[in-house]
Amino acid sequence: MKIRAAVLEAMGAPLPYAQSRPLKIEEVDLDPPGPGEILVRMKAAGLCHSDLSTINGDRPRPMPMVLGHEAAGVVEQLGDGVTDLAVGDHVVLVFVPSCGHCAPCAEGRPALCEPGAAANVAGKLLPGTQRLRRNGQPINHHLGCSAFATHATVSRRSAVRITRDLPFDEAALFGCAVLTGVGAVVNTAQVRLGATVAVVGLGGVGLASLLGAVAAGARQVIAVDLAEDKLAIAKQLGATHTFNAGAADCVEAIRKTSGGGVDYAIEMAGSVRAFELGYKITRRGGMTVTAGLPAPSSMWSMAPVQLVAEERTIKGSYVGTCVPSRDIPRFIDLYRLGKLPVDKLKSGTIALEDINRGFDQLHEGNVVRQVVVF
Repeated sequence: MKIRAAVLEAMGAPLPYAQSRPLKIEEVDLDPPGPGEILVRMKAAGLCHSDLSTINGDRPRPMPMVLGHEAAGVVEQLGDGVTDLAVGDHVVLVFVPSCGHCAPCAEGRPALCEPGAAANVAGKLLPGTQRLRRNGQPINHHLGCSAFATHATVSRRSAVRITRDLPFDEAALFGCAVLTGVGAVVNTAQVRLGATVAVVGLGGVGLASLLGAVAAGARQVIAVDLAEDKLAIAKQLGATHTFNAGAADCVEAIRKTSGGGVDYAIEMAGSVRAFELGYKITRRGGMTVTAGLPAPSSMWSMAPVQLVAEERTIKGSYVGTCVPSRDIPRFIDLYRLGKLPVDKLKSGTIALEDINRGFDQLHEGNVVRQVVVF
């Protein structure tokens, strides 16, 4: 079938993207779903820093590629062997498909699925297939989703069914921002009631982490960012204290406010400097969690003696250490109960044709979460 999609031809286009237009809105061919796959009509897709890091080349992927991974839509067709979904079901896409059989999947850690990771790096779907074409030549899939398009063929393992009463522009956020941000707090860190938590980096994922810390019952929720407008949003979402990361005394001020350092520091900025700040504000015996994705060439050095003598813990968090089929429905339930006000993360909706300008806005830090609506 013919679809409209945002195709990235090459990484590293100059800013502003509204002028260089790295994403071209084109008509491409989409193959029907094969065994274990489904066809989804896209309804909403969020603009995320993981998309931006592919556009600017920080996260190299095979080109050309249809981007987009945080999305919600409606099932339109089922491939052979898919019996647990029905045409018309509403689904949220998940950017790491899980095979269910590799060692991490068998341990209940689908975010670390080995075939899923290999397929994502190769620009393919979980079975190793490619369903996007242009003039007979294959186009790569982004994280098994390629959601900046009117339709997408994805692995059944890349979709979680949700109830039909949730607006699509809100549902889309649960596939990445909420899954990664809230999951890092409640799954990776396992923040305890009454703990002190700092979130460094207040994009969509960072603010979702802040919501998770509030919902988990942290007694101090400290928000850290370079942008004063993001700090103001954090205050509205429940932060007890806010600090500008550019202040010369930022680390000392946070350590003083938290009584020697926080129990948990959650770094979501995707930079080494932000991670270093998060590590420095973590108390003795505390945990520093990072879900930011800096360029693969970025390195960080530390004194191992501090790790030992202070019994520090450093943990990486991918997809919020979530089991998406379990966590997406329960996070949606918490949203309905008013405990995770995810709708407040939205900065507005845009059309697919405006996507390049949308990524300019994201790069400039002027927005939290923009959502393409179809």
